[in-house]
Amino acid sequence: MIIGLVEHEQGKLNERTAEMLTLGRKLAAQMGAPLAAVVMGGAAPEIAERLAAFGVSTVYAVKHERLGSYAPEAWARCVEQIMAAAKPAAVMAAGSERGNEAMAYLGALTGLPMAANCTEVQPGESFLVTRQCWGGTLWEEARIHGSVKLLTVAPLAVAAEEAPAPAALSVSEFAPTLTDKDLRVRVVDRIETASGRVTLAEARVVVSGGRGAGSAEGFGPLEELAGLLGAAVGCSRAVTSAGWRPHADQIGQTGTRISPEIYIACGVSGATQHIVGCKGSKHILAINTDPEAPIMNAADYAIVGDMHVVVPALCAEIRKRRGVSD
Repeated sequence: MIIGLVEHEQGKLNERTAEMLTLGRKLAAQMGAPLAAVVMGGAAPEIAERLAAFGVSTVYAVKHERLGSYAPEAWARCVEQIMAAAKPAAVMAAGSERGNEAMAYLGALTGLPMAANCTEVQPGESFLVTRQCWGGTLWEEARIHGSVKLLTVAPLAVAAEEAPAPAALSVSEFAPTLTDKDLRVRVVDRIETASGRVTLAEARVVVSGGRGAGSAEGFGPLEELAGLLGAAVGCSRAVTSAGWRPHADQIGQTGTRISPEIYIACGVSGATQHIVGCKGSKHILAINTDPEAPIMNAADYAIVGDMHVVVPALCAEIRKRRGVSD
């Protein structure tokens, strides 16, 4: 059996989890084993159909009065207890902040090695994995040993694909034994920002600004362009460090990793950690005064010019093509 640790947002399957389940299903098929999933917080009924579509045949629905939100050590303890009963060959999670954290706890609890950010897995007595290192700038081949192989799947490294036919799904409720120590770290509240726009992670078009924006006010034209394109607005780490935009808008290794149809980077130099966050984009348009900026090497299209001139010109042209006045 291969077990996948599921992340969900209020009953909606997380896209990174869908990628993990895709790789998990392929690994399970190679091993002739079933694919199972662990779902925390009583959301199994809401996402059961989606899990079956990705080939999951067994769901362990974890129910505990104190597990209504994320708690990394408690999640790991739950999976450890399920492992003792299910005897899986491997446990997988998405290579997200939560997935990597919970799996690191699981490795510590079980004494098993954990390989993070894998892109390919070949089964055997030891698993041969290809994984991303140094923020996705290097790829490493390694072998995972241990009675149960623990790994996470690198974000955007595997295209999420449903199975040819949904699996026949069975749901088994699981009541873990948890202590106060297991729940020392947990999410106790959520504050949602009011926004009618699509999130960075889900957006088909993303417009972002870097240090070249000059100030928080410099994002006004970018907001205008995003409004015309139905896009989300992002930024570089330099911008959040300067306090011009919130961290939730940051694209990069320590921010959000995006995969839009087109990414429009305005005044972004293109540091390595930023490229890690945007390299999943289908197309990149860079607007920068420096033709030698690193972002230009990653771009499919480039405009060498001042974003404060180019972006308003783009907005004006879009309005003109649509027959809309300023």
